Amino acid sequence: MTEPSKVIHVRNVGHEISENDLLQLFQPFGVITKLVMLRAKNQALIQMQDIPPAVNALQFYANVQPAIRGRNVYVQFSSHQELTTMDQNAQGRGDEPNRILLVTIHHMLYPITVEVLHQVFSPHGFVEKIVTFQKSAGFQALIQYQSRQSAVAARTTLQGRNIYDGCCQLDIQFSNLDELQVNYNNERSRDFTNPNLPSEQKGRSSQQSGYGDAGSMYGIQPSGARGVAFPQMANAAAIAAAFGGGLPPGISGTNDRCTVLVSNLNPDRIDEDKLFNLFSIYGNIVRIKLLRNKPDHALVQMGDGFQAELAVHFLKGAMLFEKRLEVNFSKHPNITQGADTHEYMNSNLNRFNRNAAKNYRYCCSPTKIIHISSLPQDVTEEEIVNHMEEHGPIVNTKVFEMNGKKQALVMFESEEQATEALVCKHASSLGGSIIRISFSQLQTV
Repeated sequence: MTEPSKVIHVRNVGHEISENDLLQLFQPFGVITKLVMLRAKNQALIQMQDIPPAVNALQFYANVQPAIRGRNVYVQFSSHQELTTMDQNAQGRGDEPNRILLVTIHHMLYPITVEVLHQVFSPHGFVEKIVTFQKSAGFQALIQYQSRQSAVAARTTLQGRNIYDGCCQLDIQFSNLDELQVNYNNERSRDFTNPNLPSEQKGRSSQQSGYGDAGSMYGIQPSGARGVAFPQMANAAAIAAAFGGGLPPGISGTNDRCTVLVSNLNPDRIDEDKLFNLFSIYGNIVRIKLLRNKPDHALVQMGDGFQAELAVHFLKGAMLFEKRLEVNFSKHPNITQGADTHEYMNSNLNRFNRNAAKNYRYCCSPTKIIHISSLPQDVTEEEIVNHMEEHGPIVNTKVFEMNGKKQALVMFESEEQATEALVCKHASSLGGSIIRISFSQLQTV
């Protein structure tokens, strides 16, 4: 077996797989410092910050087959202990020094504006122009210095560094453009040599002439493009980070109704906490009300319209307690607090107060496989099965460690059984720990 290395060799990387796809596969294990796509060989090389996260990633993917866009990829330690400049040149990236830098920001949990980029890059020389845009690789920016020496110094100093602690990692190449064209001075583009440019008329499309498909600006939705289009939402940056700048198919991102009406519930088996466990997968819960005059109906108020839209989209038609749920937007903008409402606004079980981007990425319709975290370190597979098996026959289980924490995957025969297990056992106690459950998007355990 190849000795452990911080460089991971990935095979069967099809042309449809992007750098961003690979980053999402390995970022949960630690900081990625370099990524080289070997397109001609359908391979890639990924360098972690050090060896332990690479070991954790390979141990995890020894138990769980990694797949991207329906294609299985195969991972092993590389024979390289470190990626050299020569390896990076193999992918034909922009390494010819130029005064314009192409900057890609990975793991973007906070909004990045022209002002933020100017603060980061201006210590290395006079920055003339900045243009930002959203592309399939993620959030990107072009930064034009007055001199080539400044651009070289900035790239040497900043490559692989994080703008904020633990996120917003800079991946910097030299651009092959000669001059940036900036039409507007605003939070997405700026010409520091011409302060008199307009700030862009309201409602105008944000296509930046001269950059082709790179025109879809962060936070704005040009006609028909799947960009993130809700600057009024505080979590727009987390959503952009989770979905690579786009949105899941079928999600518009423009809904502003926060309250959801759930009907065809099983009144004998449902309660507010069980509804909380299910709906909190898609967003924070403010309050829930079971309707006394219609015992199979409930109102659920989500944190915002985007989270409500995710819940309606992914839960419509789901089976729970032998009933097919109807999930629709309510005509009520919110639920009035009262004796018959349950309050969850300050609940520490709301998932989206921390790691919002990661939780958005985990949103999906109910599946047969649940992912259990926050388990006690000494838990056994048998204890997990005993805790879960009342909800249906268990096909397979897998217990593993990620970042030193014990986790498990449990596969049931049907989505309904897995949904029932999640609804009844999320936030339950197992071996003295309050466990957390979500649906897994893996095809098998």
